[in-house]
Amino acid sequence: MFTSGFAQLSPEAKQAKKEAILAAIQLPEIPVYEVSVINFGAKGDGKKDCKKAFDKAIQHLKKKGGGTLHVPKGTYLINGPIHFISHFNLHLEEGAVLQFGSNPEDYPTVFTSWEGTFVYNHSPLIYGKYLTDISITGTGIIDGEASETWLQWKPKETADKLLSRKMNHEGTPIKDRVFGNGHYLRPQLIQFVNSKNILLEGVQIEDAPFWCVHLLQCESVTLRKLTYDAHNKNNDGIDLEYTRNVLIEDIKFNNGDDNIAIKAGRDHEGRANAATPSENILIRNCSFKGLHSLVIGSEMSAGVQDVFVENCTAHGYLKRGIYFKTNADRGGFIKDIYIDNVSFKDTEDCFYITANYHGEGSGFNSKIKDVFISNIQCTSASGTAIVIQGYPESKVENVQFKNIHIQKATNGISITNTQHIDFKDVIIGEAATVPTAVK
Repeated sequence: MFTSGFAQLSPEAKQAKKEAILAAIQLPEIPVYEVSVINFGAKGDGKKDCKKAFDKAIQHLKKKGGGTLHVPKGTYLINGPIHFISHFNLHLEEGAVLQFGSNPEDYPTVFTSWEGTFVYNHSPLIYGKYLTDISITGTGIIDGEASETWLQWKPKETADKLLSRKMNHEGTPIKDRVFGNGHYLRPQLIQFVNSKNILLEGVQIEDAPFWCVHLLQCESVTLRKLTYDAHNKNNDGIDLEYTRNVLIEDIKFNNGDDNIAIKAGRDHEGRANAATPSENILIRNCSFKGLHSLVIGSEMSAGVQDVFVENCTAHGYLKRGIYFKTNADRGGFIKDIYIDNVSFKDTEDCFYITANYHGEGSGFNSKIKDVFISNIQCTSASGTAIVIQGYPESKVENVQFKNIHIQKATNGISITNTQHIDFKDVIIGEAATVPTAVK
């Protein structure tokens, strides 16, 4: 059914909502005290293991109540994770490279989440939990060094992935979901858990074992001016999970999977955490390059709402530009999504909104509604320009496409099990002019 006139925020209300998101975000307050990791025994020669030097420096700062740890120019081998403290800034000066070792035994098990299920697994390479006022700044590089090491676990992970999902569905106590040594779930590069007032700015992220930046149960987050060169399997750029009040801006993505993926837990466990959806997220002025630009799901069982995307540009081929993916295992909702002024080049599918991801599941249909997409340019869609797939008993509803131009598409539109879909000034292919006359 095609209709118009359903409710959405007015321009004034939308601006007020964005301003409210920004007002809820606080930059970290870091004490003025500063030290250099060199003074604690680190050597930037790419050979000496600097793990103990970083640990000593961070413990010193903890005793001082926090501060900034400077990493001067050089390559610092770190055989094990860096665990953050509150009121702490890790500052990578120009030419500084953190190069992490990849012996799994150097990475102890910590509380984490793996594809939407809480588990204990190898520590992410940079990690912190229950922290306030933390940041990573500068112009250096964080290198996971994973392409020849952790990446080899990808073909071996299936049994552990299925076990984690079984534990989720059966309600296994989290303390008993222990992976780590002897298992093959790759750790994230950077992960903060249940933390607030977070800033990541300026650094380059490379060669992650798994997801690049994963924020789990966090709030008041600013991610800006990051650059990516991360092309391993599952190298999502930014994953937000049960996270709220987030600004993502001026980021240059170039990574091997989703540029931004907004998530909120998987299946039974996610639905049990419905009080903490991912929400209040503003994404602006970003440069997309990778597999997909913006993804919501597939792990989104606690819900995703109030997401604003504006003034972004894609470079190079994307499999999908905008991709919402859920299935009947998930439940939850995706709603109140506003996407405006985004340009894509070549894609397989420009827009793909599906409640039947991988054709999996039963009994827990997700609700997708109130999605507003405007002022979009796309060079081509080798698959389908616009796909929307709901369920007969749980239709995708209240979706508006306004001022959309997809210059070329193999297939135009494929819409099933929907209601209240509104097209205004949508052109797929060349714009038609006046009708030709009979000769």
